Amino acid sequence: MSRRYRVGILGATGTVGQRFIQLLENHPQFEVTAVAASDRSQGKPYAEACAWRLAGEMPASVKSLILQLPQPPLDCDFVFSSLPGDVARESEESFARAGYPVISNSSAFRMDTDVPLLIPEVNHEHLSLLEAQRKQRCFKEGGLIVTNPNCSTIMIALALAPLHARFGIEAAVVTTMQALSGAGYPGVPSLDINDNVFPFIASEEEKIETETLKILGSANGDAVADAPFHVSAQCHRVNVSDGHMAAMRVKFSRSVAPSEVRDALQTFTSLPQELGLHSAPSRPIIVRDEKDRPQPRLDRDAGRGMSVTVGRITEDRVLGCRFVALSHNTIRGAAGAAILNAEMLIATEHLRKG
Repeated sequence: MSRRYRVGILGATGTVGQRFIQLLENHPQFEVTAVAASDRSQGKPYAEACAWRLAGEMPASVKSLILQLPQPPLDCDFVFSSLPGDVARESEESFARAGYPVISNSSAFRMDTDVPLLIPEVNHEHLSLLEAQRKQRCFKEGGLIVTNPNCSTIMIALALAPLHARFGIEAAVVTTMQALSGAGYPGVPSLDINDNVFPFIASEEEKIETETLKILGSANGDAVADAPFHVSAQCHRVNVSDGHMAAMRVKFSRSVAPSEVRDALQTFTSLPQELGLHSAPSRPIIVRDEKDRPQPRLDRDAGRGMSVTVGRITEDRVLGCRFVALSHNTIRGAAGAAILNAEMLIATEHLRKG
C-alpha cells in the first residue's frame, strides 16, 4: 500500500477541528501529522491544549502532536482549515503561496471568483477554476485553495441540485432551524437558548442566499455564472445539539408532482458514488415517507453523518412544492465535507503527494 497523505489541521482545537481529527482516525488515505491553533496553545501537546468535547476518546495518534502557529511550514502534504474567518484569509493564502493545497471550511475565500465552492456530488466540474486560480494568484507549484460551503448551504444546495437539474428552479424559500454546535464551543449561553429560539444568526442568511447560487451555477472559464434564480433565507438557532433542519419551498419552471420530486431526490447519485470515495455516502439524499421525519436525533447520523435526509414532500399552495431537509452540521456541513473534497481532489489528480 502506498504511503498515505500527511494532513495538517489549522484550528485543530475548535469544534470543527476536533471533528476533523475524529473523522480522520483510521482514514485509509490520510494521517494527521501536524496541528495548529492560536498563540495560547502553541508549543503544547494536543492532549494538553485541547479540551475534547466529542463523544469517545481523543485519538491516541494526535495526543503528542505539538501545536504550532497556523503558518507554513508544517510537516504535511496539505492542510484542512477550520480557522475563524477573521484570521483564515491571511493564514490560508500563506499556505497556498508556499505550495500547500488548502481545503478550507472557513468562509474567507468562498465567494472569490477563482475559488471552487465545492460539493463533490453537485459541482465537481467547478474544479476547472483551479487552473485560473494558480495563474492569477501565482501560487507555488501544488498550492491551491478549495472551500466547502456554509453548513446549512451544503444541505440546501444538495437537496436543490437534482431538482434544478431535472425541473428547473425559479425560486426557493428556506427557513432553517440550526443546532447549537453550529455556534462553536461554548456557543450560546444555556439561559439564553433554554425555552427559547433565536431568530437571527449573523451572516447566515446572506451566506445561504449567495453561496447556493454559486454552487448551482455554471463554471465558465475563470469564474462561475450564478444559477438563474433567487433564494430567500431566514435562519434560527434552536435548542438541539447537532443537526441543522431546513423547511424549504420551491417554485419550478413547470408543474411538478410530489412523486416526481421524491424520485429525483431518492435516485440521485453522482461522481463521488461512482468513484467509491471513502467519505461519500452510497445515498447522498435519503427520502423518508413518515409524516414526522426527518428529526435531528433520529436522522442526523444517516450515511455516517454524510447523507441529507428529506421528508414531508408535498404540494405547496404558494410556490408549488415544499419539503423538510436535515443534515449533520459538523460532519456533512463542515469537517466531513472538507474531507470528501480532499478525496475528490485526489481522485481527479488535482492534489498529489509532496
